[in-house]
Amino acid sequence: MALTDTGARVSAPARQSFGRTLRAYVQLTKPRVLELLLVTTIPVMFLAANGLPDLWLILATVLGGAMSAGSAASFNMYLDRDIDAHMKRTENRPLVTGEVSPRGALVFSWTLAIVSTVWLWVFTNWVAAALSAAAIFFYVVIYTILLKRRTEQNIVWGGIAGCFPVIIGWSAVTGSLTWTPFILFLLVFLWTPPHYWPLSMKYKGDYAEVDVPMLGATRDGAQVGLQVILYAWATIASSLLLIPVAGMGIVYTVSALVFGGWFIYESHVLYARAVRGDKIQPMRVFHASITYLTLLFVAIAIDPLLPF
Repeated sequence: MALTDTGARVSAPARQSFGRTLRAYVQLTKPRVLELLLVTTIPVMFLAANGLPDLWLILATVLGGAMSAGSAASFNMYLDRDIDAHMKRTENRPLVTGEVSPRGALVFSWTLAIVSTVWLWVFTNWVAAALSAAAIFFYVVIYTILLKRRTEQNIVWGGIAGCFPVIIGWSAVTGSLTWTPFILFLLVFLWTPPHYWPLSMKYKGDYAEVDVPMLGATRDGAQVGLQVILYAWATIASSLLLIPVAGMGIVYTVSALVFGGWFIYESHVLYARAVRGDKIQPMRVFHASITYLTLLFVAIAIDPLLPF
């Protein structure tokens, strides 16, 4: 199917229903990525409050954070629409299919960015609002524009944007930052490469076709597998730092050890298969990483509610 110079398919219908248009704009926010926002923000707010935070504050923070993350994702789709049109994983995104125009996506992105910053400033505090704006800037400018197409370490530094929800959640409750949110920031930072590189291994051909130097596409399986192992071990080590610094209890301690051990095991399996030349299953590590982070942050939310 022919494509325009903006990456949109020329055969897309000129008119579509309101419901379909609404769904297309929702897709610009990458709803699956927003799940990570919920997983990391709310539990940290429990930890910051040392118990149950104000429910309105949770809602206000999550809504503001969702708009902020949605803005960054929408900017990303706008800027990457040319390569999205040539990748199987992204060929049905609304800017490629023509369901949303580039101008519409850009207006939508800026609107979410401005509204989310003002919302967080009014209903939480200026610290959370400033961190939210910084997260958008980092993901759009540092990752998407400067790094993504230039270095195979793009996701390492670009992943910093995904670390902001933990410090936004903490600052929304406390109005300040301590060592605890920075350890959580480090945890998510170290978790991002072993989470994303297996995905890039699966779509290696797509990244090679559009000349995006993702590590999983530029190195062989053994090299990538080794990097996944190293980052997985570093992730678990950082998670254990939280125990003495934040005074975590038995629930978190056991969760960090058990779930972390499972994540490391899956990483070693990936590497061992790659070294032997067996068929690798990178998506096992990808899904394991998501499950690991989810369960660990659930433990972070539960731990302050218990007396042990």
